[in-house]
Amino acid sequence: MSHLNYNHLYYFWMVCKKGSVTKAADALFITPQTVTGQLKALEARLKGKLTIRNGRSIEPTELGQLVFKYAEKMFGLSYELMDIVNYSQRSNLLFEVGVADALSKRLVSKILMTTVPQDNSIHLRCIESTHELLLEQLSEHKLDMILSDCPVDSGNMPGLYSKKLGEARMGFFSSEPIEQVCFPQWLQERKLLLPGNRSAMGRKVLQWFDRVGIKPDILGEFDDVALMKAFASYHRQAVFLAPVSYSNEAIEETSLCLVAEVEDLKEEYYVIFAERMIQHPAVKSVREANFTTLFD
Repeated sequence: MSHLNYNHLYYFWMVCKKGSVTKAADALFITPQTVTGQLKALEARLKGKLTIRNGRSIEPTELGQLVFKYAEKMFGLSYELMDIVNYSQRSNLLFEVGVADALSKRLVSKILMTTVPQDNSIHLRCIESTHELLLEQLSEHKLDMILSDCPVDSGNMPGLYSKKLGEARMGFFSSEPIEQVCFPQWLQERKLLLPGNRSAMGRKVLQWFDRVGIKPDILGEFDDVALMKAFASYHRQAVFLAPVSYSNEAIEETSLCLVAEVEDLKEEYYVIFAERMIQHPAVKSVREANFTTLFD
């Protein structure tokens, strides 16, 4: 029996991963016609139909599911091989990290400092995006690690694991001193800047408003807390939500004032990584580090 054409198998695998020929072609930087031709060649080799159309998407047939299962293992191992070779042989190790855009960049920076060895033999590359898009890139071996505000569901995404690093206390800030009257009812008198509702904290604060009976007057939602803070510096009547650790900046930025801490709100920080990266020195450093002082 002759061997399979692994290019044909790879294209089929990408179609199943992306859900359509067009998306697979875009990811492979080839034309959809080429992908379709490769699929037909693989079907001829295996003597069976591998995919069926379901609306605008493509799904594997029963035979296709079997083939995809083995392809997933094969190409997963090939990526794992390249990752191991990469961080075991390179003198200047490339380490690609995804950062959820909702997280405090000050805290993220301090966490990432644990990945940098004393001899600086690392090339750190940070990509900022949403939790969902970062998970997709991690599962496709385009990232080595993720820092996010929520864990991964290993049941739905096998091979991915997460560990909670800590949680940051949250509070409301203003760019000018405010004489607090009655918290939290006082918040209804101010324009609020909040994390976007795509983030875990954005959803948590809306639930908190419901619990305490507050009808917020939301001026803006931001995925990036640093951008929210910058916006507040120009709209000085607005109040924004951020980690309480931002109050440490009051020494350097006298215009930044902590109005009130919210005991019920905590921003959680997780490291998410693939099984193949467990022994990666940078991932291992983050997993084993004690961040108690940082989050306290």
